[in-house]
Amino acid sequence: MTPEDLPDPDTSMEVLPGDVAALAEAIEHGKCLLIDCREDDEWRINRLPGARLAPLSAFATEAARLLPAPDIPCIIYCHHGMRSLRAVEWLRSHGHRPCWSMAGGIHAWSETIDPSVPKY
Repeated sequence: MTPEDLPDPDTSMEVLPGDVAALAEAIEHGKCLLIDCREDDEWRINRLPGARLAPLSAFATEAARLLPAPDIPCIIYCHHGMRSLRAVEWLRSHGHRPCWSMAGGIHAWSETIDPSVPKY
C-alpha cells in the first residue's frame, strides 16, 4: 500500500490497523507520518514502529513541529481511537487534509496485527 491508496479524506476519517501496517515502508521512508497522540506515560508502555509522539495535551505545538508541509499524509493513533479522531479533526480544520485516525488505536493494533505490543 502507498499513501496514494489511502481513502479520500472527504469521505473517511479513519483507516484500519491493517492499512497502517501496509504503509510500513512509506512510514519508514517519510512518505507518510505516523503520529501517536497519547501522553508520554502511555508512550513509555508501548508504541508503533516509526511513530512520533505529539501528545494531545500539546498537539497544536507538536503537530506544527512534526508536520513539515500540509500535504504530507499522516496517520494519528491513540489508545482506542477517540483522541486520534479529535487530532484529525483539529489538523483538518487547520488545513492538513491528508490525515486519518487509526480505528481502534494501539489496542486494536495489538489485537489484530502484533500481539507482542503490550496492552494496558
